[in-house]
Amino acid sequence: MSKPTAISFANIAPVKQGVVVLLAEDGPTFSPAGKAFDKACGGALSKAAKERKFKGKKKSSLDVLVPGGLGLSRLLIVGVGTLKDATDNDWVELGGTIRGKLSGRDGPNATLVLERPKRPHDVDGEQAAQVALGVMLRGYKFNKYKTKSGKKDDERGNNDTDLAKLTIQCSNAAAARRESGVSKAMGEGINLARDLVNEPANILGPKEFADRAKALSKLGVKVQLVDEKAMRQLGMDALLAVGQGSARPTIMAIMEWKGAGAKGGKPVAIVGKGVTFDTGGISIKPAASMGDMKGDMAGAACVVGLMHALAARKAKVNAVGLIGLVENMPSGTATRPGDVVGSMSGQSIEVLNTDAEGRLVLADVLWYAQEKFKPKWVVNLATLTGAILVALGNEHAGLFSNDDALSEKLTKSGLAVGEKVWRLPLGPKYDEMIKSDIADMKNIGGRWGGSITAAQFLQRFVKEGTPWAHLDIAGTGMGSPKTEINQSWGSGFGVRLLNRLIADNEES
Repeated sequence: MSKPTAISFANIAPVKQGVVVLLAEDGPTFSPAGKAFDKACGGALSKAAKERKFKGKKKSSLDVLVPGGLGLSRLLIVGVGTLKDATDNDWVELGGTIRGKLSGRDGPNATLVLERPKRPHDVDGEQAAQVALGVMLRGYKFNKYKTKSGKKDDERGNNDTDLAKLTIQCSNAAAARRESGVSKAMGEGINLARDLVNEPANILGPKEFADRAKALSKLGVKVQLVDEKAMRQLGMDALLAVGQGSARPTIMAIMEWKGAGAKGGKPVAIVGKGVTFDTGGISIKPAASMGDMKGDMAGAACVVGLMHALAARKAKVNAVGLIGLVENMPSGTATRPGDVVGSMSGQSIEVLNTDAEGRLVLADVLWYAQEKFKPKWVVNLATLTGAILVALGNEHAGLFSNDDALSEKLTKSGLAVGEKVWRLPLGPKYDEMIKSDIADMKNIGGRWGGSITAAQFLQRFVKEGTPWAHLDIAGTGMGSPKTEINQSWGSGFGVRLLNRLIADNEES
């Protein structure tokens, strides 16, 4: 994990040295600061824009090193297209775009003059804070295991974490500082989730993961760890069956945030699959890309990151996060294909494929969440099926739900933050595919509709009357395409999505 760039806010004032970043809209239309710089250097910026055919289009840039007569080491003008209808996510992505074009090569500090070229005093504090969030997310790198000589990794041969400080100038720095507490909390939560997904499995097993969850107690989160003995007493045999082939004990971590207090009513519940390494068990996976299975706990990582963000920003909501932490290994004690195991709900499961283990983890944790907390609604996240990649690629997470209202809210929240979900069907015909001849159900439904039958399995552990949604993030939680705000293998997908869901619908 990289050392983050320090971000501060200041009111707009002349900048006479160092690295300066300005915005330009279509045309190009320079900002007031850009026009002043252009005038000071005898129109050199306008000439450079014409020579290089810079039109101010979105994500384009005009880079001028040691511009004559200005005293600056570098002047970077970033195109934004038009900001007339810019959304919150547009401002976040702008911050990522800007951060991606900066390194420490021209100096460890930079100044961003954040003003709209066509409406120069119309950037509010929240928008400035969103830009700061984008800077924070784009600057993330997981390089803790690289040697010093191995950290030079940007296109200019520099470690871009050398950008020590970015000052964001805007029309109301005080408002930006107030709003930045929320954006900082979000950035910390997302980057925490990324850290967890990126960690190798020899470093991060169930116990070590649980310890990271336990650290949330510093923020006022109540954290409880449930060990194997307690889980046996609870009848959580499905979860325990997944880890019985591993030398590492299985753990369930429960994180409670009571931001709405005693009068806040029932909590919302978020459940995550936390398979810290998945070999497939006896139904062992092919060797190719098995190393990626260190990320099979991206759902649990999201839950921890979300709980950090909620607590750090003092969200006015009662929320509980629950994660089942387990390692799926083949050994003489491992669950065999064909075994029948019980569950906390009392239902029996025929395990025909030990690589369909995530649903066993979630089955017991979902049931526990409902029994213990009687939540207003429950959402679970899991890197559950390869089939969701076949269906949706890396662009959307799969959404399955028994509640139209919750599904619509999730879809709306995903569009708002750029973490898109796509709803797929559930139904009796799909449910028939997981019927077993010798148990209440089997854990696979055959080749077709694999993501749907996995969701049908989970729905059997959702109580009547409980609004529930399942997010299959196998294509978005790890190894997803690089974006303006994420250059990491572990994306932290779901933290912004669920935070937005809660902020828009559960906080007064």
